[in-house]
Amino acid sequence: MKIRRREFLKASAAVATVTALGCGTKLNALEKTDKTVSPYGKNKGEWIPTTCQGCTTWDPIQVYVQNGRAVKVRGNEYSKMNGGYCCARGHLGLQQVYDPDRVKVPMKRTNPKKGRFEDPKFVPISWDEALNTIADNMMKLRDNGEAHKYVCFRGRYTYTRDIIYSSMTKIFGSSNNISHSAICAEADKSGPFFTEGLWDYRDYDLTNTKYLVCWGADPLRSNRQVPTAISKIGEVMDRATVVAVDPTLTTIGAKANEWMPVKPGEDGALAVAIAHVILREGLWYKEFVGDFKDGKNRFKLGEEVDESTFKGNYTHGLVKWWNIELKDKTPEWAERITGVKADQIYRVARGMGAAAPKVAVWLGPGAAMHIRGTYSSMAIHALNGLMGSTDNIGGPMAKISPPYNHTPSIKKYQDTISKNKPHVKIDQRGYLKFPALKKGKSGGGVVTNNAADGILQEDPMEIKMVLGYMNNFNFSGTEGQRWDKALAKVPFTVHLSTHASEFSMFADIVLPAATTTFEKWAWLKTKANRIGTGTLLQPVVEPVWEAKIDESEIPYMIAEKLAERGFDNLLEYYQNEFKDPDTGKKPTNEREFAEYATKYYLAPMWQGHDKGGDSFKSWEEFKKIGVWNSDPYPYRKRWGKFKTKTHQFEFYSETLKEALAKHAKKHNVDVNKVLEVTNYTARDEKAFVPHYEEPYRYGSKSAYPFTFIDSRSKLNKEGRSANCPWMQEFRVIDVGDERWDNVLKMNPDDAKRLGLKNGDMVKITTVVTSRKIKVKLSEGVRPGTVLSTYGQGHTAYGRIASKKFGKEGFGMNNNDLMPADYDRLSGSTARNGGFVGVRIEKV
Repeated sequence: MKIRRREFLKASAAVATVTALGCGTKLNALEKTDKTVSPYGKNKGEWIPTTCQGCTTWDPIQVYVQNGRAVKVRGNEYSKMNGGYCCARGHLGLQQVYDPDRVKVPMKRTNPKKGRFEDPKFVPISWDEALNTIADNMMKLRDNGEAHKYVCFRGRYTYTRDIIYSSMTKIFGSSNNISHSAICAEADKSGPFFTEGLWDYRDYDLTNTKYLVCWGADPLRSNRQVPTAISKIGEVMDRATVVAVDPTLTTIGAKANEWMPVKPGEDGALAVAIAHVILREGLWYKEFVGDFKDGKNRFKLGEEVDESTFKGNYTHGLVKWWNIELKDKTPEWAERITGVKADQIYRVARGMGAAAPKVAVWLGPGAAMHIRGTYSSMAIHALNGLMGSTDNIGGPMAKISPPYNHTPSIKKYQDTISKNKPHVKIDQRGYLKFPALKKGKSGGGVVTNNAADGILQEDPMEIKMVLGYMNNFNFSGTEGQRWDKALAKVPFTVHLSTHASEFSMFADIVLPAATTTFEKWAWLKTKANRIGTGTLLQPVVEPVWEAKIDESEIPYMIAEKLAERGFDNLLEYYQNEFKDPDTGKKPTNEREFAEYATKYYLAPMWQGHDKGGDSFKSWEEFKKIGVWNSDPYPYRKRWGKFKTKTHQFEFYSETLKEALAKHAKKHNVDVNKVLEVTNYTARDEKAFVPHYEEPYRYGSKSAYPFTFIDSRSKLNKEGRSANCPWMQEFRVIDVGDERWDNVLKMNPDDAKRLGLKNGDMVKITTVVTSRKIKVKLSEGVRPGTVLSTYGQGHTAYGRIASKKFGKEGFGMNNNDLMPADYDRLSGSTARNGGFVGVRIEKV
């Protein structure tokens, strides 16, 4: 392997031993390792279990440690969900933990002026000074009756999250705990919820499926079961038909039997056309869906059906759906809208019907995260209902949650300020324009990216202090320029971070955070392969430099400082409620607290439980294994017990109807007004069925003729891997990308019309801004669209990630181009579905 960048050697110099050892790691290694042989010669080490957080697969893994150094990664051999495998992201962690560009000590800002390209002039300070400064600012808010003007912004998290995110925020006296989740999901969950009452990511029975439809999702690249999908794709291809629905040729698309290159945002039209064929040709799975009472199919082109003639089994409202939406939605109609040929739509619909119920329609954010995405999400997921595949063999299913202790109640530790805090939040969830209907509750979800506007508008309140951890919203939020302005407005900001990110550059105090996987006590729960897991994060090496755990150690240390100032409620909560489950001992310092808290949450797994699955005798035994495995998920577990209003799979969503009605009543309007304000086209009864909505697009076709697609990389480790030389060197594993570069992929026919060739520099312009980038021609991008892989364009984060730290990005950050808008029913940030038009000019 030839390393092409001088920076690689420079970045690696400080950790030469680790890098030299790590280069022996196979980044795509899926084969199991001989457990009897030390991977690095005679110098004996040990495999220690922990968890990868490279994506929300949250794989149980093991790290090989020699002489106190982490040198190799593999999947946890005891995990039944991933079968002992892990993907490339797990290996990248070796470069993250020993990255010389990490934040090494607490730092404080000395330049009061804040801006994207403004040097904070950070200087190192002691932990004591940093914590005293934080506690002083927090107490000032409480003393002035302004505790509610404090915000905790959470990025990626573990399930010890509530220690800092919820409990600390609420005991202090604020309701402003804001999660990142709507930046990367939520519309993905809204479709399954409003059809079958499941607000969650689904598991998929890849072992038994006979027809796999990957819709706006690439399980081999960037979904929530990556190692499992990679390890099983060979047998899936031997047994099943695989279909990829995506405007670009993804990794799964390159392997698929069928590629349906749908126009961005038109997924709903394709879904309802498939449903039309399934009903017209009698291909639905009758055991689940039901049938006409006399067995005669009445679904005929353009004709309404008498509802009384049909009897549902585990479903509700199928005939209503046909009458309201489907009766005219033929493949010929869909071809004009989607660009997918009618004969292919017929072929796929018939193939699904023949394979039912062993059909898995794998819905991903690419099809749902746009301005009208909830209805696309519903239409796509409804196909699982028609196939009778939901919770059935070969199909999608819910996950099994492991036994664990929930976060202790805070009630005993709340004072008058805490109890009487305002309950509105800075992201404006629950406003008329932001229903954010998580689990059907008005304002129950989060509108993460809108928090920047809330801060700028001082609506519903002024914000005077921000604490953020494991987040970088200036970079990861669309139109992140708003976050620059918002954070510049906040008087005092604290960032807990492994690296000085774009968010950090606006902070007044930056604290060095422990690296997940390698330096943390915490735990996670996840699923794949019909197995639910509880998986341990534990320190496999001593913290590098002065790093502390963001979700446990740092809040404990802040609590100690608050107690010194007379507010001891938080410290008492931590010490009284998170005792060592083995000994009953209270924690006396932050390190004890981090381990005791993890033991507390996981205690049901290692102390005995009645949920089936693995059994452990002690904490020490659990630490050696590192993962709890459930029994396999039982098929048909939720049939007739769906958490919808009717307890059936709802093709006519009484659940959504009730949720919209409650939100409308809250604001003294009707449902149609809610739909108007939130920018959907449906009115009246159509609002309650899965249906096609024309995608909303920023920029006219004449002024901005191309549609922009934001893609994900196999090496995008939760947006935090851009400073890893391996990530830059191996970018070529994403089709069309280039090493140490950032390219705009476009179809050769489009390039020819513009007089462009490979390597030409172009200016790409949206209604928000312009950026320059190099063109790469690819037949895997459908004509009329252009694509850039997310993850480049950092102006901070490190010397590898940024071209000129604090000043110039290496390539282009896709989010700078995209306006801030939302699928407002779910709160999801719009970043997919062709909602942004672009103009391309050669420079």
